[in-house]
Amino acid sequence: MLVKAEERKPWKGGEKKRRHPGDCSQEGEKKKRRGGKEGEEGQGDGGRKRLDGLSVGYFRRVGERLNEGFEDDEEKEMFVENVLTEVKGKASLVAMDQTGSITLQHLLPLCSLDQVGEVLTEVGGESGSEFKAVSCDRCGGHVVESAIRQVSRWMELSKKEPSATTEEEEEEESGGVLEAQVLSLSQVVRDNTADFIKHAHGSHVVRTLLHVLAGCLGPPRTESRAGAKERNVAPQLTDFEIPTSFWYELKNLTETLMDHVNLSVTDAVASAVFQTMLTVCHRKRPKLCKQLLKRIMEYLTSLSAAPGVSPLLVFLKDQASSHLIETIIQLSHKSLLRDLYKNHLKGQLVDLALHRIANFPVQRLTAASAKYKMFLTLFDELVQGVEAILAAGHMGVIVQMAESCAESEEKQNDLMQCLLRAFHCEEPGSRHTSCLPLFMSLLTYEVYYHSDTAEGSIQTQVPLSSICYHGSRLVQALARFKERSLLLSSLRTLTPADLLTLASDPSGSHVLQALITTSSDKGRGKILKRLEGQYVQMACSRLGSRVLEAIWNSASVNQRQSIAQELVPSESQLRSDQFARHIWAKFALSHFIHRRGHWQEIQTGESKKRKLFSDILE
Repeated sequence: MLVKAEERKPWKGGEKKRRHPGDCSQEGEKKKRRGGKEGEEGQGDGGRKRLDGLSVGYFRRVGERLNEGFEDDEEKEMFVENVLTEVKGKASLVAMDQTGSITLQHLLPLCSLDQVGEVLTEVGGESGSEFKAVSCDRCGGHVVESAIRQVSRWMELSKKEPSATTEEEEEEESGGVLEAQVLSLSQVVRDNTADFIKHAHGSHVVRTLLHVLAGCLGPPRTESRAGAKERNVAPQLTDFEIPTSFWYELKNLTETLMDHVNLSVTDAVASAVFQTMLTVCHRKRPKLCKQLLKRIMEYLTSLSAAPGVSPLLVFLKDQASSHLIETIIQLSHKSLLRDLYKNHLKGQLVDLALHRIANFPVQRLTAASAKYKMFLTLFDELVQGVEAILAAGHMGVIVQMAESCAESEEKQNDLMQCLLRAFHCEEPGSRHTSCLPLFMSLLTYEVYYHSDTAEGSIQTQVPLSSICYHGSRLVQALARFKERSLLLSSLRTLTPADLLTLASDPSGSHVLQALITTSSDKGRGKILKRLEGQYVQMACSRLGSRVLEAIWNSASVNQRQSIAQELVPSESQLRSDQFARHIWAKFALSHFIHRRGHWQEIQTGESKKRKLFSDILE
């Protein structure tokens, strides 16, 4: 029973992970394996051979041993050598078995480049003819990816012992074997491009191959499945040196991929391969990337559409091709962006911003154009549809407009006036002080204050509520504008209880931090005056304590002293709280109680140092 429980562990929750269909630990595997004993031909696998039960048990034990680690390099090398002996002669079978695949993925980073090259040689066969079958397997693809990723260790090994000539020669040989196998794999991909890039598993091998040939890698797929917080964050790429042959092979592979550019707009899996190709070339081969971008755009715009209608308007509304166009926009140079807007999108931006898919490329275009004069024309077109875009709920477009205005330092007043109109707080002027709660909640004046009439200026006090993510992002962008007086005036009208709510809210805390830290000493002092009496509760809050720390870092010595004086009487409460105890230590409040003169000297020194660095940066 224990063995069965261990076998089932890696499959947990596999069904939900659609982004990585190549995972060999998917839930669907359970169904395929029913009805077939280990060592027999699986009914659900098209009758292919599988590892026998003894071998599966062996590789499971190897995986457990790898997790325990090794005392020294000699023990590790001996263990790796013994395991590879067992792999010899059946590398493909091991790679395409769930347990064997996971074990090999953990083993390959411990192997020498020579050993990795030998494993790849066996997996691919003498001519590389087996690479396709293994790469397009749900488990084998992971092994191929893990093997070619080891190229990143190429230069690390050659730098370890430069004095030992024989070792250098061995390393060159081992590197040569791996280099030859990577090139062999690339040749197989070029010979079967359409099959690879349309395949759910094979496409991931092609994407990793593009990274390796370019000389940059992100984290392995098995390690990069982050939680919700990191899903939308682009993976950090690490550069490494590559053999000269890879430089030329990347050009050959991109040329072959471009022969199948039609698949980039019809197949979502293939589209992801083209996005990877553009991304890595932009990072490592800018001139090549520029050529590729131009050619893809020429292809997209050459396709037929209705008379007088750009085909791009169709592709922008398609789930597969819109992602590719987003990547093109993000990586494009000035002339391509200008051509894209002038010849294809001008006059269509509001309609696109209202579309559930096309609004995302519009956001990328708004961000990319912020550095250029074309942003002014683009903004003037989009601003006409702000209320309709808000009504459609496509807040990303509005937030990006604000962020681009902040970056370009253009059209800031126009956007602010437009937002005041959209949220019904432009007239009468007394409503201006309500703008902050309205922006953060994305509610109009009448809805927020439960008012039936749009006329009178009388309002009842409504506790701060309904702060949302996009509202927070919008205000954070507006806080970077040159003219922030409306926001700050609105902030100063909030009650101390509302300010505490703001500081303790997951979205609102970022707003309060942005507004306080970007204020002048005088403006910050006015806000801190309103916060008096709330510092202890802020310090005891998970989010409030972070805001308080940010306030402290930007505060003057006198402002710090006022905060410390309010916190000190609650010493026992602060020191026993899981969040506030860090505040007590970072603010050196024990020092403040017992050696105030010395504390003040330290704070004054920190303040001068901060001001000096600020002056240098400015």
